[in-house]
Amino acid sequence: MTGIIVRDRHIDAGGPVFHWFLPTGGDSRTLGGRAHGLGIGERAPGSVAAPGNRPASMDYLAQLARAVDTLGYAGVLTPTGAHCEDAWVVTAALIPHTRRLRFLVAFRPGLIAPALAAHMAATFQRLSAGRLMLNVVTGSSGAEQRGYGDRLDHDERYARAEEFLTVVRAAWRGETFDHHGRHFDVEGGLLREPPDPLPRVYLGGSSDAAVGVAARHADVYLTWGEPVAQVAEKIDRVREAAERCGRAIRFGIRLHVITRDTAAQAWADAERLIAGLDATAVAAGQRHLRALESIGQHRMLDLHGGDRSRLLVAPNLWAGIGLVRGGAGTALVGSHEEVAERIADYRRVGIEEFVLSGYPHLEEAYAFAEGVLPLVRQSVDSSDRAPARSTGG
Repeated sequence: MTGIIVRDRHIDAGGPVFHWFLPTGGDSRTLGGRAHGLGIGERAPGSVAAPGNRPASMDYLAQLARAVDTLGYAGVLTPTGAHCEDAWVVTAALIPHTRRLRFLVAFRPGLIAPALAAHMAATFQRLSAGRLMLNVVTGSSGAEQRGYGDRLDHDERYARAEEFLTVVRAAWRGETFDHHGRHFDVEGGLLREPPDPLPRVYLGGSSDAAVGVAARHADVYLTWGEPVAQVAEKIDRVREAAERCGRAIRFGIRLHVITRDTAAQAWADAERLIAGLDATAVAAGQRHLRALESIGQHRMLDLHGGDRSRLLVAPNLWAGIGLVRGGAGTALVGSHEEVAERIADYRRVGIEEFVLSGYPHLEEAYAFAEGVLPLVRQSVDSSDRAPARSTGG
């Protein structure tokens, strides 16, 4: 490691930014054979794994990370939760396997102390030459949080997240500080070597509590893949809240993709992905997801209501994955040209960063990078070269 700070050309130079997803809970070609209501890689004891499952081994994750690093993605999102490997440990292990790739590490504030998190982030920045980004996740399941020893409710978790970020940013100033709050008490805190550059903080959520914390603390607000009009409304809401705090933030979206040379091929592969899900599996998945506390999750479910006849929720926006998978439940499905057009639609309403995934993640990373990215960049280059429109009379 040279110690030279990485300045990512995609993030630092402007234009759309594309990240991929690291499936630390395992990968697969289908959604069949799963524990009902769980995500890819999550399996209940005694259930049978689907053919083609890929465990989250170091070999596979390193193979995927190296591919994403060379394909032009800016970073990888690594999830957090009981269903997957620890994001900090996995991404730290991948630093020497990659050269430019940034790591968007998801973590849950309150499960570790904020002063320690600030220290961990600083260490990660030095060891990776500045490639850390932080995704703050408060947790959508009270039951899962209690499994970690956390008994706070939904809104109180966001209140704690805000205090957590306040302490982290105080530590990152590199000066001795005290903090006496409701959730954390720090006396004589000092981080002698703050991270350089400071990691960008990503945060999502559709509730009033989430929007408030994002407006005051996030560098990038993330939304799940709702139809463009709904995303635009959410962006306006968050932007106005941030402006009231005297801040300007970026906006990103979390989506799956199924992109092929032809639309017919893409839709056939989309149907194949959920072919193994019977009505019982879908009903169980919907019950499980409805029980979660996340407002954003309920918005995802309301797009289709578990009805297979309602999965096309907007042009090229398909909600089949959300029949049983929590979190991001929609995918852009179509030809490379169609997917590029839908990305342009989201960009027009203010989306600047795209956090993408697909099954299996290795193959889909290549499909998007080779089929869609050149079209997006060509469109951006054309827009940059277009002459400014005259406003004279």
